[in-house]
Amino acid sequence: MLHFLQVIVLLLAFISYQHEAIAQSDFFLPLNKHTDAAKPLYSARIYKEGTNYLIDIDAPFTWFGCWPTWNMQPGNYCPGVCTPAVSCYEDICNKVRTSSSSKSPSCPPAQDSDYEGECYCPYNVVDPLDSKCVISYLSNDTFDVRMTSNGIYSANANVGCVDPSTAFLSYPKDVTGVLALSTSPYALPASLNQPPLNRTLSLCLPSASAAPGILLYGNGPYYLSDVDVRSLLSYTPLLKHPDSFGYFISVNSIVIKKRSVDLPGNTTAKLSSVEAYTTLRTDIYNPVVRRFTMVTKRIPKANPVAPFSLCYSTSTNGTQAALKVPDIILNLQGGKNWTISSAITLLNR
Repeated sequence: MLHFLQVIVLLLAFISYQHEAIAQSDFFLPLNKHTDAAKPLYSARIYKEGTNYLIDIDAPFTWFGCWPTWNMQPGNYCPGVCTPAVSCYEDICNKVRTSSSSKSPSCPPAQDSDYEGECYCPYNVVDPLDSKCVISYLSNDTFDVRMTSNGIYSANANVGCVDPSTAFLSYPKDVTGVLALSTSPYALPASLNQPPLNRTLSLCLPSASAAPGILLYGNGPYYLSDVDVRSLLSYTPLLKHPDSFGYFISVNSIVIKKRSVDLPGNTTAKLSSVEAYTTLRTDIYNPVVRRFTMVTKRIPKANPVAPFSLCYSTSTNGTQAALKVPDIILNLQGGKNWTISSAITLLNR
């Protein structure tokens, strides 16, 4: 058996408790972990359409498999989930198509689409799994979410419709949408920025498929059993980047067995909910691997297996042995530490 050195992708929160969550928030959504795709992914289910949305904290738009239509009257034929279309003549169409959110070097400019005398509003979205350009059609939709007071809250939002028969082939089973939780003016948090909601978003991503996580919208407290988990967390500021709607944190150094790997000044790390492993710049990755190799020099190495460059063997004379490796500590802004344990830095194969 091999162990691979990996560094966990930086997440807003990663808590693996299986206790019942009781949150004094405005609303919540259960989160599921999927392991039937090329990499682990997370989704939330929106109650109205019963659609499972991929969680993406970097996406500028929410989009899913649906059909924009001008006739929402009962009895009108619809090949699947239909939503009210937005005309290419409406102001919101021009705002979406000219915003930086819809511009990507890989995408050609979107052109108006006429069908049966009506002008639809196409715009570009980028698939977070393969980075390919996808044509989406702007529409209006209502998100129904469960309030912690046991009611249902409905929020109006502009979303994109894509062809469900071709857009989600590499996605986990039954996931046919992308839920944008970024700082974009067209992401879900911006649509929910209205009374009586409080614009505070918390993610507790599940560590296993059997135990769901939770998305909480509101100021808290957030109880797991009888413990407010806010008291267990460390805090570091979330930073913005002028070329991204995602979330960033400042990293001062990486500590391995009490020795720091110094980083260039003003180093930031981008948070992701769709990447399985952290990607480091070469000038940071190389000294991290050198330091980790030095402190694990007594552990037998194995041939590298892509995408990893440092692998270990756990078999000695036919006997499987547990590996003991040091934690990796990220020293963050404000003197806070993020400790990544060996249970996460090593991947079994």
